Amino acid sequence: MRSTILESEIQKVIALAREEKRIDGRKLDEMREIKIETGMSENAEGSTIVTLGKTKVIAGLKMDIGTPYPDNQDEGSISIGAENLPLAHADYESGRPGNDEVELARVVDRAIRESKAIDFKKLCIIEGEKVWIGYLDFYTLNGDGNLFDAGSIASLITFNNAKMPKLDSENKIILHEYSGKLKLSRQPLLTTFVKVGGKILLDPTFIEEKSAEARFSVGTTEDGFISAMQKGIGGSFTFEEINKMIEIAFKNSEKIRKQIAKI
Repeated sequence: MRSTILESEIQKVIALAREEKRIDGRKLDEMREIKIETGMSENAEGSTIVTLGKTKVIAGLKMDIGTPYPDNQDEGSISIGAENLPLAHADYESGRPGNDEVELARVVDRAIRESKAIDFKKLCIIEGEKVWIGYLDFYTLNGDGNLFDAGSIASLITFNNAKMPKLDSENKIILHEYSGKLKLSRQPLLTTFVKVGGKILLDPTFIEEKSAEARFSVGTTEDGFISAMQKGIGGSFTFEEINKMIEIAFKNSEKIRKQIAKI
């Protein structure tokens, strides 16, 4: 992936971080403003646009009928994909998903899946034959950093609002008819940090990510459960830094859940 960020810009971000300042004026542990829109796609079972600062992603969910995995004959499943559209940033390229997009999708997926928020047994239609499979994809419409958290928020809200298609007597989907909602038992969210100039920054912008020594994302729930952890870029964190980031993540995600609850 090519980079449009100049070395002089990176050095400015690093110098500011060492003074515990950020290029957009935020505190080190301050998240950007979040805006949420839902229900813009009539053909999806759920859809959400999340704007995080200047970062914007759109998520959509389709529920389909498939066969269960051999080792989970009475469980449905979910699949999450991510794509950074070329229109979203000069550094994004068209073609097959790159490593960054694969990692992004997997971490967002893991935070939800491993939280056990979705009871996959309730997605079973006929054991060993037919189950519900949820295909959620999210796309970057404008890329200014921290796609992990933007994608996580958009995915969670989309699942929260998802309508379950109605089935006929032969267990075939009846178009545009629904039998209820997909219910989640937990509200998992990712919180992402980077280390820049030896300092920990919450919710990094694109240039802060490019200036970072290391990245850390953690998935947390409202009842104190950690569902995912992912370290990226390189570099390292101390044990104390990891504990501090997890503490901030629980507090930060709770604020976001309160905003989500108002939708």
